[in-house]
Amino acid sequence: MNRINVRKFGLAFGVTGALLHLGCIILMATVGKEGTVLFFNSIIHGMDFSSVVRMDISFTEAFIGLIEIFIICWLIGACIAGVYNSSLKAQ
Repeated sequence: MNRINVRKFGLAFGVTGALLHLGCIILMATVGKEGTVLFFNSIIHGMDFSSVVRMDISFTEAFIGLIEIFIICWLIGACIAGVYNSSLKAQ
């Protein structure tokens, strides 16, 4: 089996997480609170997001969230690649 490049895999995870976060920002900006609640209630059935969704998010807060989600996802991706690579050595 081939080894996974930890940095590249982390970057792929980070960019994917950031794109999902950006998609959420765009969704909230275009469909409003009711549409956002309907969307997330449809995805995660059995949960009601109407009391959780907050629409008064500033641009700065959304941007900081985008950076934070990128970093968190990068770390998750790097961790997955590192664990995968270390399991190859054990074989």
